[in-house]
Amino acid sequence: MIEKKGLSIVIPVLNEGNNIHILTNKITHNLKKLNYEIIFVDDNSSDTSIKILDKLEKKYKFFKPIYRKKVRDLTQSCFDGINKSEFKDILIMDGDMQHDPKYILKMLKIYKKYDCDILVGARPLVKGPNQGLSEVRRYASNLLIFLFSIFNIKTSDPMSGFFIFKKKIYLKNKKFYFGEGFKILSDILINSKQDLKVKDFIIQFKRRYSDKSKMNFKVLLILIKFYLSSLFKKL
Repeated sequence: MIEKKGLSIVIPVLNEGNNIHILTNKITHNLKKLNYEIIFVDDNSSDTSIKILDKLEKKYKFFKPIYRKKVRDLTQSCFDGINKSEFKDILIMDGDMQHDPKYILKMLKIYKKYDCDILVGARPLVKGPNQGLSEVRRYASNLLIFLFSIFNIKTSDPMSGFFIFKKKIYLKNKKFYFGEGFKILSDILINSKQDLKVKDFIIQFKRRYSDKSKMNFKVLLILIKFYLSSLFKKL
């Protein structure tokens, strides 16, 4: 199968009805000359998300939503989006407005210039002003990065949810992935059975438009399970 040139933007969402339309407008504004598609993957939302996605699908040819009715899981939502994607390059980003679409073209330029396998939108996690990242989240992220450093990951922010990568990496390695939880980038970096060319592009987080955090006890347990599973494979 010949892969098409272009960018597939995969955005997993859950109850982001207030953000979907705004985010879509920002993407279309910033990517006017790019060949792309937007794949929102709704993880069985209970708000207005589905109604909004239906309207946008009728408005835009490049808009291709997916409606999941399975057990809610961000990584599986991303996998569903990647499986439906048409283009050879994939961008994963959050739907809560913390990832600014203004970075996409800059990231894509660096990604192509250096022929990266993965270009990570990395958060500046040193102490200091970062508009969208609280001190608690910064400390938590740094702790997780420290724990995952045993895997020699080639990025300063393996917990990022904003990155571009080659679809062929996923297709070649998907049977090796843990496939659960919220840290799809770490899964790809740790469990792909090949040496990946990875580069960082520093971004600034925007403030969270939703008051609800994705982190809870269940998510933490899955993250611990993922870490131990990956560690066991390494030993």
